[in-house]
Amino acid sequence: MRVILGSFTSTPVTGALTGAATTAVVQSSSATTVAAVGFVASGLLTFPQALGIIFGANLGTTLTGWLVAILGFKLDLGQIALPFVFLGAAMKLAFSGRVALVGQAIAGFYLIFIGIEHMKDGLDAFSGIVTPTDFPPDTILGRLQLILIGILITLVTQSSSAGVATALAALGAGAINFPQAAALVIGMDVGTTFTAVLATLGGGTMARRTGYAHVIYNVLTGFMAFLLLGNRNNLVTCD
Repeated sequence: MRVILGSFTSTPVTGALTGAATTAVVQSSSATTVAAVGFVASGLLTFPQALGIIFGANLGTTLTGWLVAILGFKLDLGQIALPFVFLGAAMKLAFSGRVALVGQAIAGFYLIFIGIEHMKDGLDAFSGIVTPTDFPPDTILGRLQLILIGILITLVTQSSSAGVATALAALGAGAINFPQAAALVIGMDVGTTFTAVLATLGGGTMARRTGYAHVIYNVLTGFMAFLLLGNRNNLVTCD
């Protein structure tokens, strides 16, 4: 295992690619990060190798949001996805081993689009009833409140990807505006670090450093995104 992990994390770039690909497949940056912390604690990975995986995991977790933004609102994939869900479920029930796992992956992947379709239908019912004025305003204090809400959503659901998809669906339905959605997503990105912090409890020095590196990385990227959000009007004016 040490040899295999070492070959995939020999450089920061390969480590980041490994983390991104793993997270894109399992659709959970928390799972990838917790695994990295565990590998460091057991001596299978070094701290620098784990850093590459953590950075890549933060990139891989954006795949769900891009799927929702690019495909979920432009194509009606809900009905198209049903046969694939049936196929995946049949493979899971009829076969064993790798074929069953592939079937489970197919069913799970296409369930994302069915979930997006249901979210759009559900939020359309609130069109005109729930508006951006029902949420904290587009001020510094209001954005901080929305970031806190985003953190709480991730702590409850333990999935920033699900929270981002929900925020995009609410944005598409007009329930929130862009600055409000962006602030929520920033909070969700910060909230996803809670699982990594829990994984470091009782671990050694290197395991704690790995978990804290994940926290520092997400907090810093969230802070930079918040600054860019604050300069949004200036950027639009310059364009």
